[in-house]
Order: sequence, then C-alpha cells, then structure tokens
Amino acid sequence: MIVVFAVVGLVVASVVGASVYYQVKKPAAPATAVAQAPAAALPASGAAAAEMAQNAMDAASVKVENGVVKFYFASGKSDLAAGANDVLADVIKGAKEGKKLVISGYHDATGSAATNAELAKQRAFAVRDALKASGVADDKIELKKPEELKATGSDAQARRVEVALQ
Repeated sequence: MIVVFAVVGLVVASVVGASVYYQVKKPAAPATAVAQAPAAALPASGAAAAEMAQNAMDAASVKVENGVVKFYFASGKSDLAAGANDVLADVIKGAKEGKKLVISGYHDATGSAATNAELAKQRAFAVRDALKASGVADDKIELKKPEELKATGSDAQARRVEVALQ
C-alpha cells in the first residue's frame, strides 16, 4: 500500500514540476510583464498612464480582419510595423495564384487635409514596396484611392492601409 502512495506521489510531483518548469521557461507576454513590473516602474500619475496608453495606441501594427490585411501607422509616420512581411504571406500567396492585390490608404482627422492625403499615399506606397520586395509582380498590385480618405474610428484605427485580394 505504501508503494502505491509513493508512486502516486511521484507522478503528481513530476506533473507539477514539469508544469512549473514550462511556465518559467515560457517568455512572458507583454501584459504579464506589465502586471509584474515593480511599483517604481509604474507611472506616478494618471496623466503619465494616459500618455503611455496613447503611445501604445500610436504604435505601428498590422492585423488581418475578415481576410483584409490592415496596416496601422504611428501618427505622422509611414513606417511598417515589425512582422509586416509575415502577415503578408497569405496575400502574397494569393497574388502568385493569379489574384490582384488592392491597396487603399486612409488617414485620421488631425492635421491638414493635404498633408494627410499625401501621408496616406506614402503609407500605401510603403506597403506596395514591401509586396514588390517579397516578389509580387507590378501587374498584381493595384493602388486604389478610396472615395473617402478620412477613415472612421479612433485616430489610431483611421491611420491605416488595407490590402485586399480580388
């Protein structure tokens, strides 16, 4: 009977030990890292916290929503987010299968309309250039100016370029 309890205890200890080992070995997600940050590293005021949140929203990013690749840009910038080429893999595959990639650029409501329109165009060109650098032929890329350049949503959501397969 003691042997059975010893074996069960050994199995339980092995499972718990392995779980702890893999949790410690796994890199922490950014949200976890923030949650575990020492109190001294956290902002001292609500204004500082709001500024940090705004900076995070203002950062470049890329997402796929309903089959459309959406590149979000920092205010006043046309730099693609890190990892953009990885997200483009599916649309690049579609272009190589004969589909056309339609690129449209949008902007937010802040600043002058002329400057924003030019920035939306430069962002679309940056996405086009990334596609061309990945081997997509010119005849598979169409730059399409949207009827309404000023997009809806928050400013961070409005500053985007969309790539759709057609």
